[in-house]
Amino acid sequence: MKLPSTRSRPPATGSGTPRRRAGLRLAAAAAALLALPGLTACGSEGTGTAGSGASPVPKTDPVAAVRKVGSIAALLPADVRRKGTLRVGSSTGYPPSAFYPSGQGGGDPVGQDIDITDAVAKVLGIEIQRQDASFEAILPALGSGKYDLGTGNFGVTAERLKTIDFVTYIDDGQGFAVKTGNTSLGKRVDDLTQLCGLTIGTGAGTTFEATLTARKGVCAEAGRKPYDVKVFAETGAILTSLQQGRVDVVMSTINGLRYQAAQPAARTTFLGEYHRLDVGFAFKKGSDLTPAFRAAVNQLIKDGTYDRILRKWGTTASAIPESRINPPEQS
Repeated sequence: MKLPSTRSRPPATGSGTPRRRAGLRLAAAAAALLALPGLTACGSEGTGTAGSGASPVPKTDPVAAVRKVGSIAALLPADVRRKGTLRVGSSTGYPPSAFYPSGQGGGDPVGQDIDITDAVAKVLGIEIQRQDASFEAILPALGSGKYDLGTGNFGVTAERLKTIDFVTYIDDGQGFAVKTGNTSLGKRVDDLTQLCGLTIGTGAGTTFEATLTARKGVCAEAGRKPYDVKVFAETGAILTSLQQGRVDVVMSTINGLRYQAAQPAARTTFLGEYHRLDVGFAFKKGSDLTPAFRAAVNQLIKDGTYDRILRKWGTTASAIPESRINPPEQS
């Protein structure tokens, strides 16, 4: 974001490493959307431009005033307090959650998830070592110990709760969008049978892919042609496929699709919420980090920082009253 004291860069590994290549692919994906003329954050705050060719982003910094809270920091395991750092696997390339304002992977990522993570780290008195990673790779890597936690707008589902612990910080979920001018689905998709016979684009390893796969039989039950699902590793590729007519509709996050539809150059129309999901920091099952993270998020809610972050990114409709550990999937 703005290089607050809670962020440090991961050690350089060389441009040819798999991790670096993954980061560059994600940056390129963001560029497909962020390079569009007129792209701005959808909040009402003022905007500023970060560097030549960068996309405008809100220039307010609600994280700057956050300070360590000793009683909450004391909830961290002793070894973490001594070390003072945590490794975060971050899925970057998905506005408004986490993206590069230049669209080229240069500088530091910005977004709602970035601000919330940095604010939590400041409450806990630790530094974050953020590492770009593909969305589908983060959750498996938590179990191996590669990352201490993961961020990427991870929805809390019953299936994920079998192997992952969550500390919630926002209420987002699943929605649909079409290319502007396409009125075949009306103004809202609230039943998957509306998609029968169509091609749907969505992200790899997401709750959207899981939902569409699990419910694919609904069209046959209705005596209709099944829908086809095309899975992409990059957000930019989904948008490009929609504009070029290779997919008819996209399924993604509510906040992401709303953000995208607010940018005239993106030429997309949001078709409403399909299913709400709690979203949280992801940890390996049985992690002893969750109590401290929950307390830190609740501190941010209490002191108003949380509200200021969501206002900055235009996501106040997704605010939660309190953070929870491993809530059941929303019905």
